[in-house]
Amino acid sequence: MKFKFQKTNAKSRMPKHLFGRNSFAFTLIEILLAIAIFMMVVAAIYATWTLILRATQISKETAAQMQRERIAIRMIEDSLTSIQSFQASQQYYSFEVQNGEAPMLAYTARVPDDFPRASRYNPFNIRRLIFTVEAVSDPVRHTTENDLVLRQYPILEGMDPEEQANPFVLARNVQKFYVECLGTNDSGLVDWTDTWLDTNSIPTLVRISLVMNGNNLSSGAQAPQLSVTRTLAVPSQMMPSAIQTPSRGGGGGGGGNGNNNSGGVNIPPGVKLPNGGGGK
Repeated sequence: MKFKFQKTNAKSRMPKHLFGRNSFAFTLIEILLAIAIFMMVVAAIYATWTLILRATQISKETAAQMQRERIAIRMIEDSLTSIQSFQASQQYYSFEVQNGEAPMLAYTARVPDDFPRASRYNPFNIRRLIFTVEAVSDPVRHTTENDLVLRQYPILEGMDPEEQANPFVLARNVQKFYVECLGTNDSGLVDWTDTWLDTNSIPTLVRISLVMNGNNLSSGAQAPQLSVTRTLAVPSQMMPSAIQTPSRGGGGGGGGNGNNNSGGVNIPPGVKLPNGGGGK
């Protein structure tokens, strides 16, 4: 049995007009032009995506900066509303305000249990608080910025070297920290003043302004400037020496609750009297 193989041409099976003179194809220039357009589209998509990521990062870091500012003001507000002052012990309870190039706010308060660095100082909740603005160097970015820092210590112990060297940073890159108190000005009128000379008394109202520059974000952009001003009412009053010190004769009005040695005067809890007495 013999087999015959017939040679066929693949071109003969296809329409002849595809191989005619009028057949079309992409030229090299057209291919290069298409590639260029495609690359431009890809570049536009990449630029848009990069811009979205950068805007998202800036918004997150700005929100974090605003939150730090709120926390700083809230911390000062919480401590001011629990300020303590005793006229007979002003070396521990003075109220000091300083503005200018080196602003400072210092007072003694009974701070809550969740106050910063509570684990170090609890159960001593009556502490001396000192808020200052100081130049702090950033070893990573090799820059220097003004930060609002807090130093604190129990009033009878003094500040330890660790607290002095490493204060608690409340806000970074602070441009302005301004404290005003409601008092009597030079004309004898009640008005806001940026100096508080009567350190043995407590102002009834305190106005605090905090302005933070936009930090240089990790993306290289500049965050917007943030500012906040709060007017805080101070409910505390200074305890006069006549109430803090017991009467020598043991007399005085009645009505004592049995927890004092001052002839009927109620001694606040935690206050020690010269003769060893005190509130329970």
